[in-house]
Amino acid sequence: MKTRIIALAVTAACASAAVAQSQYEALQFMGNELNGTARFVGMGGAMSSLGADLSTMSTNPAGIGMYRSHDVAVSFGFNNTRTNADFAGSTTKENRTRASFDQIGFVWSTKIGNKTDLRYLNFGFNYHKRANFNRQFYGKGALNGLSMTYQMANMINNAGYATVGDFYALLDAGSEIDDRNPYTHPDFYSTPYLAMMGARAGLVDVNPNVDADQPITQIFGWNGETGEYYSREEGGINQYDFNLSFNIRDRFYFGLTLGLYDLNYNLYSSYGETMNREMQEGGVTYHDKGDFTLNNWYKAEGTGVDLKLGTIIRPFEYSPFRFGLAIHTPIWYTLTDRYTATLTSNIANEGMPTASYFENLSKYFYPDENYVWDYSMVTPWRFNVSAGTIVGGIMALDAEYEYEKYSSAKLKDREGYDLSATSSISETLKGVHTFRAGMETKLTDAFSLRVGYNYQSSPIVDDAFRNIEATDNTRTVASYMNPKCRQAVAFGLGYRGRLFYADVAYKYDFYKSDFYMFDDVALQATKVTNERHQLLFTLGVHF
Repeated sequence: MKTRIIALAVTAACASAAVAQSQYEALQFMGNELNGTARFVGMGGAMSSLGADLSTMSTNPAGIGMYRSHDVAVSFGFNNTRTNADFAGSTTKENRTRASFDQIGFVWSTKIGNKTDLRYLNFGFNYHKRANFNRQFYGKGALNGLSMTYQMANMINNAGYATVGDFYALLDAGSEIDDRNPYTHPDFYSTPYLAMMGARAGLVDVNPNVDADQPITQIFGWNGETGEYYSREEGGINQYDFNLSFNIRDRFYFGLTLGLYDLNYNLYSSYGETMNREMQEGGVTYHDKGDFTLNNWYKAEGTGVDLKLGTIIRPFEYSPFRFGLAIHTPIWYTLTDRYTATLTSNIANEGMPTASYFENLSKYFYPDENYVWDYSMVTPWRFNVSAGTIVGGIMALDAEYEYEKYSSAKLKDREGYDLSATSSISETLKGVHTFRAGMETKLTDAFSLRVGYNYQSSPIVDDAFRNIEATDNTRTVASYMNPKCRQAVAFGLGYRGRLFYADVAYKYDFYKSDFYMFDDVALQATKVTNERHQLLFTLGVHF
């Protein structure tokens, strides 16, 4: 049984418009996948002290100071994502392959002099895909009496409806007899949208034998039989780096990178459930059946900016050993969310014709037909330390450690005030430790072999959950996923000619996660294995 680690917050009626995000959206957008040039990927991203690769301007900007000639490169390839889900012994698999454009950049190297302290002044630009959101997921299984409708019923209970008449007013809102918009009118601000849709679709009800002016004695849902979930995600985070770096006496290297970010994320999800319940009225027991399908569409767009500072130092003049240090400021994102949902239900009351309901959130929001929310996100600071050397003139080695305190991230409204989800972030997200190690060795004067490894610790506590009432009560996505540690292994091969060079890399990264279709302390996690296979090519010229 999950242990609750976030206190259930009772939000004020006027506050619902200000809670539209959770720690899960923040976690989604803070990801930083291993990607870049094929040489960089083939070494597991471990090049922060070796430098002289376009991708290093996003890890240690001083690495561009290692260049002594101009460089232009472009990278592209294929990504295959796979998910295997196991819910109480019921297993499902999803597989998706897509082509990708991963990187393009250049370095302009300016030689200052051989005897001056400043030997080279270099400028660089590099684009790469920071995060790839393209994936599909499918899971299903027996619910054994648990149901999303109970989560909806609990939300109604906590919203503070006093009488049966108050509850029926919620159902009548937006009709000919009551023109109040149930999703925007102040009288209903305390009701999470998911619960409101469930009530209006017949999935949540009160004791039918109580008069309208009487206090509510019972709000109930259904017993779930089976649950089925599907999601399709698309988009990514594009990163554009502008670099200025210095070579001081071929021993001290300094760099500054200005990073610009373009975020685009699309989610379509569908959750379906079959249900039953036993009702008693007038001493007669009725056995009802039902089902519903909840569809969600979510789109996030925005831009961000940060600064990165780095240095590489060779402490011993005649030794190839060097170490690197880098500090990344937070990324300041300005974001806009758009989302809507539909809920379709079929209720078969014993002895009565089947009743069908269709609740469409889009009809209540004009003119966009989406709930639109503008906000900002501030990611944590990032710190990187690395060490590397050249062995025998033919083998390069690099190892590095990176730390980012995810729990310090903040979500803010456009006026700069913290959203309530910020407290969930501090309580459920953790400091993330990343270890990278890479090796490159020359097979001949022209060909090199590479191998790399990348490890990233879990960013979230095991018992975290999506607290819709306290963090994002305008959202109707009840599902959430708690990822475990992430690992990647990579291999690569490179060719270096007098002018032209070419690299190829293969990367396999994988991580496990616990997925929940909705929030219930007794709900068993769906055990998910996430895999990504990437084949990456880089073509470049140096002159």
